[in-house]
Amino acid sequence: MSFDFLAYPLGKFLKFIYDIAFENYGLAIIIFTFIVRLALLPLTIKQHKSTMKMQEIQPLINDIQKKYKDDREAMNQELMKLYQEHNYNPAGGCLPLLIQMPLILTLYWVIVQPLKFMLGKSMEAIDGIVNAAAKAQASINSALHLENIPMTVEEVTKSWGIHREIRALSFFNEHPDMLTEAGGLLEKSELIDFRSFLGLHLGEVASFQPNVIFGPEWKIYLPLFILVIVATVTTFLSSKLSMPKNTSDQKSGPAGCSSNSMMYIGPIMTLMFSFRLPAGVILYWMTGYVFAIFQQLYLNKFVLNKNKPAEAAAAAGGGKARLSDGSKKKESTGENNGTIDSGESVSEKQLPSGEKKKKGKTGSGKKGGKKKGGKKKK
Repeated sequence: MSFDFLAYPLGKFLKFIYDIAFENYGLAIIIFTFIVRLALLPLTIKQHKSTMKMQEIQPLINDIQKKYKDDREAMNQELMKLYQEHNYNPAGGCLPLLIQMPLILTLYWVIVQPLKFMLGKSMEAIDGIVNAAAKAQASINSALHLENIPMTVEEVTKSWGIHREIRALSFFNEHPDMLTEAGGLLEKSELIDFRSFLGLHLGEVASFQPNVIFGPEWKIYLPLFILVIVATVTTFLSSKLSMPKNTSDQKSGPAGCSSNSMMYIGPIMTLMFSFRLPAGVILYWMTGYVFAIFQQLYLNKFVLNKNKPAEAAAAAGGGKARLSDGSKKKESTGENNGTIDSGESVSEKQLPSGEKKKKGKTGSGKKGGKKKGGKKKK
């Protein structure tokens, strides 16, 4: 699927931000990320509320699933009724993700093909610029007389692969005096500096191989490796904060297990893809997750806490009702036991056993005294 219809406007927008952000490519990506996240904030709040609603009705869902475990159709009908009663849409929490995935894929192509999407060059112009840069790079490599480096234009172009536009721009950034080789296809004012943000080469792909990280080009690959680690950690923190605080029953249920697994799947995926994508995409992810951490802290404090007084009141009301019912049952049981079983009053039932015996002895003594008195008179 082609995302060119999104890539062209996003590329122009990123170039505009780059121009006003002091031609700092990393800063442009950070600003771009914040703008995207702010635009998605209403949907994110909706997703957060949907997650909270799901947490509230999860015990009811578990009950329905247990009750109709042998009847799938009845289970689905009851679940739909439950969702309608609580105004809950199961797909409501997926909308921000469905919007962000095309954005991530589009941004990938914008970063990989800056000549096409940021500068709006035609394919003929792109081929000319890449060939000019490859030819100049091949001549430099040949002059160095080093082993295992590409010496011809074809070898250089092949080694650049899908990142050929980034490599060509990076080459002319490092050798602006060779721009004449491009034959006017690329002006100096159009150059994009991928290493303008903290020395990170945001057009490069990070490596996990120690001989590359700590090799001759360690100044490029070691900072990129650190960027990958930071991005993975921020992904984990963001996932952990976004997980709802479930009860013990919910944690042991399917939803709880799914939430726990998602908390680790996100960081693992970030780690895996970070060694396949340009560092500019990784910076976009990391910035997005940092934004998500502060966003989640805000939502937890001001959105989640708003509902806590109402939940506490409802819980207190339910507790009083249960207590009242229990008291009535206890009283009725006590009265029945007092009148039917032993013939004693409720007050006598509540006396200690010692007091009952004492009272009984007093009564029998009086009766015995009357009888003895009657015999003496005779």
